[in-house]
Amino acid sequence: MKLPQTPNQRLDGKRALVTGASQGIGLAAACALAQAGANVTLLARGKQTLNEAVAALQNAGHNAEALALDVGDQTAVTQHLAEQTFDILVNNAGTNRPKPLNDVTTDDYAAVMDLNVRACYFITQTVVANMPAGGSVINMSSQMGHVGATNRSLYCASKSAVEGMTRAMAVELGPRHIRVNSICPTFIETAMTRSYFDEPGFLESVIANIPLGRLGQVEDMMGPVVFLASPSAALITGSALMVDGGWTAR
Repeated sequence: MKLPQTPNQRLDGKRALVTGASQGIGLAAACALAQAGANVTLLARGKQTLNEAVAALQNAGHNAEALALDVGDQTAVTQHLAEQTFDILVNNAGTNRPKPLNDVTTDDYAAVMDLNVRACYFITQTVVANMPAGGSVINMSSQMGHVGATNRSLYCASKSAVEGMTRAMAVELGPRHIRVNSICPTFIETAMTRSYFDEPGFLESVIANIPLGRLGQVEDMMGPVVFLASPSAALITGSALMVDGGWTAR
């Protein structure tokens, strides 16, 4: 009897692009892909932090390079990426401006939607043009693309849009054997989110909504990224992988 073999999660020889990769979840994603054997391009705006991250990866023996670029600049995106080929794209760059509905300004709306939705859409359009069969696009979404929350109407709208584009892109790119999925984390403790927890009672309210009873750490995101990028997820597309400690199970 020939027994089935578990598909591996190695990414040797694959080329990956991670946006917003100089810190937080993006850096963790880049590290995870590099540790799985991929050649990783870290894309971010801040050159100093970006170069430090790439140097640390290279010093650890991984294949990594820096690309200082604003993903919201479509002209620059096209100029730098249109002729390149990537097997894996992680759309991680994003932002949030938590405010009550009546306090959200048009500037807030433009900032959040332009980065979370527009930039994600058009960098994907650019990269998948040359992506080979077997490629994987991973959109970093949020549990807030599936639930509502006070002061997050704008963020929820942007991540709901990411969920919609993920499903539609999966259908359109399926015939080319390119998979598109999203990862939906709960609150992950990073430099960007740490200030939220200074608000009186906020940390307690968050923990109360997470059945596992803790905040997420960037390490919690690394396995899901490698899984969705690897042959182990070969029949998974158009899906949202919840990494939320059970928040959306309630």
